[in-house]
Parts: sequence; C-alpha cells; structure tokens
Amino acid sequence: MEKRIKTLYILSIIAILTFLGMQGYWLYIRYEYSLREYEMETQVVIESLLVEYDKLRLKFNPEPESITRRMTENNLNTDMDSLGNNSRRATVTTRVFNASKLLGITEIRKLTEEEMERLSKLVEDSLAAIDSRTATFDATSAPTDGAAWTAMNKFELDMRSPFATEGIDSLLRRERIDAEISLVVTDSMMWKPVLMPHTSVINPHFTMIHPYSELERKAVVIDCRIPSSDVLEKMGWTLALAFALSAFLIACLVWQIKTIVRLTRLDKMRSMFVTTMIHELKRPISTLKMCVSGIESDKLMEDVSFRKEVSAEMRGGLDSLSSYFSRLRDITFNNVDQIPLNVESFNLHELVDSVITSIPVTAVKRVNFVNDVPKGMEISADRSHLSNMLTNLIENAVKYSGDEVSVRISGESVDGGVRIDVADNGNGISSADKGRIFNRFYRGKAFSTDIPGMGLGLTYVKLLVDAHCGDISVESREGEGSIFTIKLPQ
Repeated sequence: MEKRIKTLYILSIIAILTFLGMQGYWLYIRYEYSLREYEMETQVVIESLLVEYDKLRLKFNPEPESITRRMTENNLNTDMDSLGNNSRRATVTTRVFNASKLLGITEIRKLTEEEMERLSKLVEDSLAAIDSRTATFDATSAPTDGAAWTAMNKFELDMRSPFATEGIDSLLRRERIDAEISLVVTDSMMWKPVLMPHTSVINPHFTMIHPYSELERKAVVIDCRIPSSDVLEKMGWTLALAFALSAFLIACLVWQIKTIVRLTRLDKMRSMFVTTMIHELKRPISTLKMCVSGIESDKLMEDVSFRKEVSAEMRGGLDSLSSYFSRLRDITFNNVDQIPLNVESFNLHELVDSVITSIPVTAVKRVNFVNDVPKGMEISADRSHLSNMLTNLIENAVKYSGDEVSVRISGESVDGGVRIDVADNGNGISSADKGRIFNRFYRGKAFSTDIPGMGLGLTYVKLLVDAHCGDISVESREGEGSIFTIKLPQ
C-alpha cells in the first residue's frame, strides 16, 4: 500500500510539473504571438506616419514661392538587351529659376502681375536655366514602371525638402512610439520596407528599414522598442484565466494527495487500533477464563475468601468489557446530540473519590491522588459520563508518567458553570502533539513506547464534554506534566 501511495505521489508531482511546463510553453507562444501582433500594428502606424511626413515635406518650401520657380522633367527609358532582359534608366532633370536674378530685382518682395508675365516669357526663352541639375539612375531593379516613376518623384521631393530624423521623430512621439531613428545608404536599391522582427522576449524591439529615396539608395532605419507592459496588458484576461486554471488544477492535485495520505494514515491508525483493542480485550477475557476455571473446582469454591476474590475479579473483568464497549458505542455516534445524557445533581467531591478508588495502580508505581474538590460542591451533569471522563484522564496521568506519580483533581465554580482540573507530573505533551491529541486514533509519542492504548481515550472525553456543551483544554510541557481543564455549563 505504501509503495502504491509513493508511486501515486511521484506521478502527481510529475503531472503537476508537466502541466506547469506545458502551461508555461503555451504562455510563451501566446506572448510571442502578441509581440508579433504588436509589431504588425506598429508597422502600419509607422508607414502611415511616413506618408504623412512626405505630405508635410511636399508642402514645405524653403524659399518664397514668388521668387523661386522649379520645373522638373522625369523620363523613364526602357531598353531590351540581346538576351531579352529589360533595363530601365530613370532621368530626373530639375531646373530652378530665381525671379530676382532673371528680373534684376534685388529686394525680396511679392511680384506684380506685370513682373509675373515677364518672368514667364523669360523662362520660356531661357531653357538654359541658371540652376539646372540632371540625375540619371539605373532603375532596372524596380519591380514595375510605376515603382520607378514613384521613385523619381521621391527623389525630387528629397531634393526639394531633405528627409530629417527630427520630423519623423516628432510624429512617432505623438503616437507614443519609442524609437531610435537613423538615416543610412544601402548597398542596393530598396523598393519596399523591410521588417526585422524581435529576437528576444526580454527587452524586445524590432527594426523597420523604409526607403525614402530609392534611386539614391537612401533609407530610414527605425529601431522601435516594444513595451512589455502594453503587451501583457493586452494579454490580461488570458494570463488571469491561465493562472486561475493552473492554481485550481494544482490545488485539486494537492488536495487529492493530502486526502490519500490522510486516508492512508487513518487506515494505519485503524489497523493499530484493532490490534491494540484485541490486546486490551484479551486481558479481561483471560481473567474471566481463569475465574471460570476456578469456579469449576469444588474444593476451591469451598473457600469463602476465594469465592469473594473470584467474584471481584469477574466483576472487574465484566466492568472493563462494559467500559470498552460503552466507549466504542459513543465513539461511533456521528453527532454529539445523539449521545444520550441523564443529567442529575450530585456531589462532585464524592464522585472524584469513587473514581480514584476504582483506578487500578500497578505495584511498580507509587501514585499519590489528591482530591482538592470542595466537599460540598454540587454540580449538574451525567454522573456516569463524567465518571468515565475523569477515569480516562486519571488513568492517562498514571499511565504516561514515571515511577512516582502525583495526580491532583480540583474543581471550582465559574461564571455560568463549573471548572474541573486534572493535573499530573507525568511525561507531558509536546507542542506538535498538543493540537492533535483529541483526534480519533491519535496517540502521539505513545507509538514509540510499549504503553498499551487504543488512541480513543481523549477523543471519548472530548466527545462527552461536547455532548454537555462544554469545553476541554490542555496545558502541558514535556517533562513537566499536564493540566487538563473541563468546563461544563450549569
């Protein structure tokens, strides 16, 4: 049985660890998924901010529009080589006309209508512009012609209003995105953004490389930090449910293990109880058998003193059996209210005297009983049950003690009831056993001794005290003795 319990215990531990491992792995996968989801959402936001920033750059003009005029010509030439491969060549020509130079105006002011007409004619007649720039790029790697035309427009935009990290940084901060921004020149032309996902769940961050001037191989690198708190907040219900389910299942397994261990211990106690009970019942039965053998002898029965001694022995054996069966009967009640009580008034001092007289004392022990109950003290209770309570407590005091035993029984009236103390100078009770000595079949240190007992005495006493709606407590120190206190309402 113990081997099976140990195996079940080990399997339960393995099951708990396996479940925790699987749960942890599932949470890790769920956290990874949430990080990727956050990356994708943030990427969409960043791309929209880059579009917004391009629109702001398009509106920006570093010089007064009335003074500066720009004319841009974009050309895309597509050729096919002898192998049948297409090649694209993008040409961007930008001409900047300065009105003040062409018109001979020295001050900065808004042009009149007449000056605007003159400027238009001068521009048409003077294609050899004052400031003319032509750039040619190999756009063969462009996925489509449309992508090449868009790249030429971005090139012209960057020439007019250069990309600045401060501008996009302000937009990112507006959306509460914490990122480091840098501008780079790539080895080859990039035609679409590249996302480099996070590589660690500890301090996660991802990098986004977005081309802002494909023809010049210019790109912005945005290293975005992922706030773990935001990701965990989005996983709030998932985490709460996972932890609640884990705690519930672990609690069930632990409760199952504790229940099995408790039942195993109880089964062991019951087995020891049966063994002890058989041993205890053998003594009065053996006594009765000896007495019956003596009765069968006519010669012995002629002796009057022998007959009296045999009768006393038989009466004692029968009383002992009756006491055992009474205890077992009362112990089997599921509710203290089921225990029948015959409450009557009687003298407590006289009851204690009769109990002391009935206590068997072995010759190897010197026992001193002290009855400190006031002689005229009357109480109301079930006389028989109270006698059994005191008998159990006094027998335990004698049983669990040394060779010299002192047992003192005292009583006094308290508010609304009576208090009875049974004090001894015996072995005492350890702190570990003190809270369990009233449990059924529990015997504490008696397990490691040769002292007989069934582990039901104190349980029986507490049961009878509860039936009287009273209370029982104990004060004890190992090696110094114990004091059991019974309080009964009156």
